[in-house]
Amino acid sequence: MDMEIDEPTNGTSSSRLAPIEEVKPTPKQIKRIAAHSHVKGLGIDTETNEALPEGAGFVGQIAARTAASIIVDMIRMKSMAGRAVLLAGPPATGKTAIALAMSHELGDGVPFVPLVASEVFSSEVKKTEVLMRSFRRAIGLRVKETKDVYEGEVTELTPVETSESSGLGKTISHLLIGLKTAKGSKQLKLDPSIYDSILKQRVEVGDVIYIEANSGIVKRVGRCDVYASEFDLEADEFVPMPKGDVRKSKDIVQNVSLHDLDLANSRPQGRQGDVTNIVSQLMAPKKTEVTDRLRSEINKVVNEYIESGVAELMPGVLFIDEVHMLDVECFTYLYRALESPMAPVVVFATNRGTTTVRGLDDKAPHGIPPEMLDRLMIIPTMKYNEEDVRKILAHRTEAENVQFDEKAFDLLSRVGSEKSLRYALQLIAPARLCAQTCGREIIDLGDVERCTKLFMDRSESLLKAEEAQKRLTEKNSK
Repeated sequence: MDMEIDEPTNGTSSSRLAPIEEVKPTPKQIKRIAAHSHVKGLGIDTETNEALPEGAGFVGQIAARTAASIIVDMIRMKSMAGRAVLLAGPPATGKTAIALAMSHELGDGVPFVPLVASEVFSSEVKKTEVLMRSFRRAIGLRVKETKDVYEGEVTELTPVETSESSGLGKTISHLLIGLKTAKGSKQLKLDPSIYDSILKQRVEVGDVIYIEANSGIVKRVGRCDVYASEFDLEADEFVPMPKGDVRKSKDIVQNVSLHDLDLANSRPQGRQGDVTNIVSQLMAPKKTEVTDRLRSEINKVVNEYIESGVAELMPGVLFIDEVHMLDVECFTYLYRALESPMAPVVVFATNRGTTTVRGLDDKAPHGIPPEMLDRLMIIPTMKYNEEDVRKILAHRTEAENVQFDEKAFDLLSRVGSEKSLRYALQLIAPARLCAQTCGREIIDLGDVERCTKLFMDRSESLLKAEEAQKRLTEKNSK
């Protein structure tokens, strides 16, 4: 495209137009790398139903992943109610990664709630209340309702101001919005309150939305796919233009958790009776307890929705890491909670062997009372061998977009096998910074050696601390 450029004249300011260039998004702009970003699933062979040696970003732990896939199938079949799973193994053997992979396999429709056992010890809320909230967050409800809606692609979005002006300026009297479908189009006149909802959802011309005819609730579905060829850094999901008339009856499906219903109904201003409207009323969670009576009433309403076919219960997964941190009071509560008709699948994880149960003087495997162990399906995880460590490091370097030369990667793999996999993984980022300081993008042997001297692993740190303690004891004895 040709562009006219005005040349500056004798000391006058330039009116030359700056050239415009497209900025292509980089992986750093659109994705933040986390500890398990490379894990996309359990990596199960669809024919044999066995875990692949390497698949979906996961390496090794074949037996544990195969067992986890069976648990996932049982969850999908809804035959895991009232049962719990324990992932037990040494540190850095992929327990959290397996739990995250299970959530990927279950999909977005099934709730997955992670919790660290130490989180239950709050100064504001009782331990049992924290566990109850987590339980109800992990129980989803898929609500289906047929509603009268206006749906289409937004072709016009014009706020009309009032003719009268006040000291604060003009206000919006109504909103004119045009909606178009494959069959026709309509222009609607909406209340100013609906305009506020449209602004919050950042609805623009070209977006596909629907507006509930009775309540006026607005839902942005996505960007119309006719604009899919346009370059836009902010572009999200593209959806086809709606078919049929602008005004129609539409089956609306929304996923909420029982905890969402608890919060919404505990507020006096919350609407009662319309489950699909509850999501729009949710605010910041309170730090107060929801009464058992309220939860019982919500359970009754939920059961009525399920029996009438309006809603479907979606028991999810509650993942509790470092379960040995729970005390006997928490375990006693879990006995009853797991037997509830509305209970999610609970997945525990621990790296402890035989240790004292908190709140008791007795020792038990994994710090869990024997009564609870009898209720668990235990999945062991094993230490990675040298080959698996090398493959895991290769996945992490690819996920973090880091390049090693052959000698540097050999040293990093050896460090991971001899010392700790986590220690080796943590050396990737500082090694990259060392290379960039020297003006290089590829990490060499010297960068890794420098990082191993600057940062100690757990065993070396413990040895240094014991030596310092020994010197201090000898000095005090003199």
